[in-house]
Amino acid sequence: MTRPIALALILAGGLLALAVPAAAYPVTVQSCNRQVTFDGPPQRAIANDVNLIEMMLALKLDDRMVGYTGVSGWKTMDETLRQGVRELPELSPKYPTKEVLLNADADFYFAGWNYGLEVGGEVTPETLARHGMKVYELTESCIHIMKKYKSTLDDMFVDLLNLGKIFGVEERARALVEGYRADLAAFLARTADMTTPVRVFVYDSGEDQPFTSGRYGIPTAMIEAAGGRNIVDDVESSWVKVSWELVIERNPEVVVIVNYGDVTAEQKIAFMKGNPAFKNLDAVKNDRFVVLEYVEATPGPRNIEAIKRLARAFRPEQF
Repeated sequence: MTRPIALALILAGGLLALAVPAAAYPVTVQSCNRQVTFDGPPQRAIANDVNLIEMMLALKLDDRMVGYTGVSGWKTMDETLRQGVRELPELSPKYPTKEVLLNADADFYFAGWNYGLEVGGEVTPETLARHGMKVYELTESCIHIMKKYKSTLDDMFVDLLNLGKIFGVEERARALVEGYRADLAAFLARTADMTTPVRVFVYDSGEDQPFTSGRYGIPTAMIEAAGGRNIVDDVESSWVKVSWELVIERNPEVVVIVNYGDVTAEQKIAFMKGNPAFKNLDAVKNDRFVVLEYVEATPGPRNIEAIKRLARAFRPEQF
């Protein structure tokens, strides 16, 4: 995707968001390959994973939540999120069991496939529906159960707008999304004349085989918005293992490190710098590494500032 087209899509999407009328209950939203109808706003919601929790917090829905799951077992909670959830309990450090959700008397679960839902697992929209619990699925994650278009920033914006409909705060959601769009468009207008994208590789984890983000992961959309191209954007997956041979062959100019878990960003960078196999990579030779926290590299409100940081790293001469 060229830079002018990417910028035009951000602006056009904002106009579409403004055109959505307010709706009274019942409301129906598209959730992956399902349509889900709500007769009223959920009152006892649970969200799984830091990025989904922050979507709820951005819409000021913490008073509709009875708790959250899937943070401390994988990642460290930073101060921004800690302040946001305040006294809400973490009901499970990793993926919740069905019993955890039922014991909390939850009426709504915001999760995604591999973000608290597992194909064939005990916690799915179908298993929870038997107990009267509604589920809304993270749009980025739909690729695990259906065919999907390439990842775009609209994936995150659509989730915010749908949550606005579900919880009866549509005006708040539209204003939030329009603000994100305007902020990002104003920033990216400075780089609209970029024609040659920077080659970028996303390094999440793994030494024998790198775990990265492919065509359907939100980092691809973020990288394109910032003036780059994900070197594995032809890999038909969201988050996936590839070979180091592929990375070496495609020679990234910048490596984006996803920081979380037991192996720090500094250790991942040291691994790449210290491995002779990578010594000729442009990113390694020129020491061009950008660190994104997990919550920035997965769909959520922090994507906007992360895109700005990527753009500055890709084209420092522009800033």
